[in-house]
Amino acid sequence: MEFVDDISTFQELGLCLKSHGCHVANLSSSDFSSKNGIAGCLTSLLRQFLMSTFDAADMSILVSWYSQQGNYGSPLVVIIDDMERCCGAVLSDFILMLSEWVVKIPVILIMGVATTLDAPRNILSSNALQKLCPCNFKLGSPAERMDAVVEAALVRQCSGFAVGHKVAVFLRNYFLNQDGTLTSFVRALKIACVQHFSTEPLSFLLGWLLVKEDSKSEKAVKLASDLLSLARNQMAEQTDVNIAHSLTELTKLQKLWSTVVLCLYEAGKCNKTRLIDLFCEALDPDTYNSLASDGLTGTGKGFVQSLSSDHCMLEQNLSYRKGRLICQLFRRVRDLPAALLCRLLNSWKNLTVDVLEIHDKVKELQSILKLDEGSCKPDLKEISRRHSSRSPLKIGESQSINEKAAILMDWMVRDFMKPIECTPFHEIVCYRNVENLQSALIGDSRKMIQVDLLEFHKTLQCSCCRSGNIPLPSMPDTSIMYTLAQEHGDLINLHDWFQSFKTIVIQYSRKGTSKLKKSPLKKRKERNESENKSEASIQARFCRAITELQITGLIRMPSKKRRDCVQRVAFGL
Repeated sequence: MEFVDDISTFQELGLCLKSHGCHVANLSSSDFSSKNGIAGCLTSLLRQFLMSTFDAADMSILVSWYSQQGNYGSPLVVIIDDMERCCGAVLSDFILMLSEWVVKIPVILIMGVATTLDAPRNILSSNALQKLCPCNFKLGSPAERMDAVVEAALVRQCSGFAVGHKVAVFLRNYFLNQDGTLTSFVRALKIACVQHFSTEPLSFLLGWLLVKEDSKSEKAVKLASDLLSLARNQMAEQTDVNIAHSLTELTKLQKLWSTVVLCLYEAGKCNKTRLIDLFCEALDPDTYNSLASDGLTGTGKGFVQSLSSDHCMLEQNLSYRKGRLICQLFRRVRDLPAALLCRLLNSWKNLTVDVLEIHDKVKELQSILKLDEGSCKPDLKEISRRHSSRSPLKIGESQSINEKAAILMDWMVRDFMKPIECTPFHEIVCYRNVENLQSALIGDSRKMIQVDLLEFHKTLQCSCCRSGNIPLPSMPDTSIMYTLAQEHGDLINLHDWFQSFKTIVIQYSRKGTSKLKKSPLKKRKERNESENKSEASIQARFCRAITELQITGLIRMPSKKRRDCVQRVAFGL
């Protein structure tokens, strides 16, 4: 496991256990050092449970705290993230001490092992090992855990939030090409979610889609209709559009798409198909259009009766779709032995309980093929003969079973796996701006600084400085300097740069001078003092602006050869 995922795993495990009512303490290997001894880990344990520090750490203090009302009844969980870095003698004494009080305090130890399962035998003493009742829990690889996140957050769509095909491909490539950690993938997914809700005006309807039908507000529907009319000019003329019906249809299509993808994932588990790859292909509008244009089988009442006559047509359509993951799954289903095929149909039956259109077809196929639960047993002869049965001269019973299952899967894909980007009002739930997501994750800091300096008024939201690329006195000093730098080449003369900056800044100071009548001598004296003060302040502002441009990496300070010039580092956008 990667180190970043390792840290977050134990932290999230502690939060999960706390949410279920457990008392949790996270101890590190430094708490079990030979220097501090048993007193160090016990002090840290009391500090986390009792939220206070004691001069003399003793287990009787923890016992009295646990016996209080509100604390008793819930187990104490002690998480040690890396036991192999702990001092073996101190950790053994800690386990023996807890075993002496286990009658009054139920303690569960969770210890992380990075190497092999024999590590506790090599670290702990025999007396400490006898006090333990161990259970092994193995964490999957980063790719497996990423598939679990994709299934829970994006495929099953527990929150309703979805991403487009380009965003999904970018998230997969970002996971594979950056650091390969689940932390990076979750961070990218969170940023995509934040950008969707902050930039899409219709995203507020996502919460409306998740509530029940009887609790949906008519006010929200009217507001959505108004926003759609403003966002789309063509919608303004269609006043008879039923927004509520369209949003309900969107939810239904999402549910159908999710069910079909999970069914495909079940078919590919025996060949270790990655869900993220299947997810990206299922979101591709081009893949859906090519699959839907074939038109193999109808969806009438005689669906199962027509399956046996469609295997030739399926073979022809799969012949020119080689390389696609979904088409590979079709071929794998046709090669499955009877026992695995029976298990697959049972999985489809459980996944499609809420989708009657598919559920009825699966049950009908199960009843005709006599593949009810418990009726299929592994057959070694069937496994050895499954390739020979593919011969067109020997289309036996096992061949027809696999063909029917493959055609059933192809029908589900063509009729129900419609990508979210191909559905009306997908802007409500679907995030597709891959450029903004890429800029937020990978980014181009120098380019963003340049844009902010030249288009600062968009951030400040002021109307006094919107005059194109003409520098004005009301602009920030750094923006004035960088705007003036656009007029120079590779080298910028400091004296010319300062004089141009001074000319612009003095325009503002002259406008603010008072016009009261004074004597010529007094007026001359005040003018000299103000000129000296303004010169010094302008020089200070000039130096500060140059320093800021140097820190941001836009200019390089003078060298020994050319002390009167600075060098530009960034050119253009």
